[in-house]
Amino acid sequence: MDRRKFVSALGLGLGAAALAGCGQNESENKPAAGGDNAPAKAADNEVREWKLVTAWPKNYPGLGTGANRFAERVTAMSGGRLTIKVHGAGELVPAMGVFDAVRDGSAEMGHSASYYWKGKHPATPFFTAVPFGLTAQELNSWVNFGGGQELWDELYGEFGLKPLPCGNSGTQMAGWFRKEINSLEDIKGLKIRAPGLAGEVMQRIGATPVQMPGGEVFTSMQTGALDAADWVGPYNDLTFGLHKVAKYYYYPGWQEPGAMLEMMINKEKWDALPEDLQAIVKNAAEAENQHIYDEFTARNAEALKQLVNEHGVELRRLPDEVLEVLEKTSQEAVEDLVAGNDQARRIYESYRDFRDSVMPYIAVAEQSALNVRSTVLGQKAP
Repeated sequence: MDRRKFVSALGLGLGAAALAGCGQNESENKPAAGGDNAPAKAADNEVREWKLVTAWPKNYPGLGTGANRFAERVTAMSGGRLTIKVHGAGELVPAMGVFDAVRDGSAEMGHSASYYWKGKHPATPFFTAVPFGLTAQELNSWVNFGGGQELWDELYGEFGLKPLPCGNSGTQMAGWFRKEINSLEDIKGLKIRAPGLAGEVMQRIGATPVQMPGGEVFTSMQTGALDAADWVGPYNDLTFGLHKVAKYYYYPGWQEPGAMLEMMINKEKWDALPEDLQAIVKNAAEAENQHIYDEFTARNAEALKQLVNEHGVELRRLPDEVLEVLEKTSQEAVEDLVAGNDQARRIYESYRDFRDSVMPYIAVAEQSALNVRSTVLGQKAP
């Protein structure tokens, strides 16, 4: 080896030793990926096989396929060191059993919507949708930059879970109704599928809310067990064939202006992952969070045209009288939800303060731009 090569090699060796020494000191204090306080764990070659249970029918468009794609991302990015098998609702556990299955370790992961678990803790709906609350983009901003993720980690940590955003359906529709809604009186007595806080609001104005998995909605509408149903939006509603059992399709989606999906992970399993696999899971969820939202925006537009133009669905706007009562009742329901629970109130106040802080900007920027676009292009809702 000539003198220049020897010096170069010597320099690289000394530099590597110095970096290794620094890295050892840093890793002792560096938190694991995802904001947890557990020490980072070095990469290893162990092959892990995890089960992912979902609240959706297997391979269901948008929701189920999103879970599949997430699993494929993790497997690919980890080089097969973490493989995930997806199980649709009813395969290993029922749709409403996802939370408990991940909590008790029957499955390592679950894909669902946090507002399904309102019975577990009153604050869970804030991480999916709250009536007259945050839109999809605003929810992402609150979780990532407004303290939402830290509050979510704290809340789910008490149940032995690690949550991550993993999809959003965007603004939903108000739902399918078998009869016209011309006044508040028309809602009274209706049996309606309405999850989360929406169900509480509907009950307060005289309807009878029913909690059930999406896969049961069509049959329940067909048999008359339901008079109305909020599922998701045109893309998924068309897939379920809800236009065959109800004539009237109402908007706006007051109850879910943005509906975030969650990827929950058993926290013991999460903490045991090496730092690089934690980063892979987190980034796969982040990528899928955006992908699902993008897909719903595109597919909903196509499906709405198909529902109206090919299937004769009657698209209707809820009367102002009804919307005003829904807003007032929603505020009362949220206040009652968090009353007497300090943690729920802290989460609510963070959510509310963030909404109030972004509303002026959204009104000046996005909302005004959309209003102008609608005026210029003549594309307004019926």
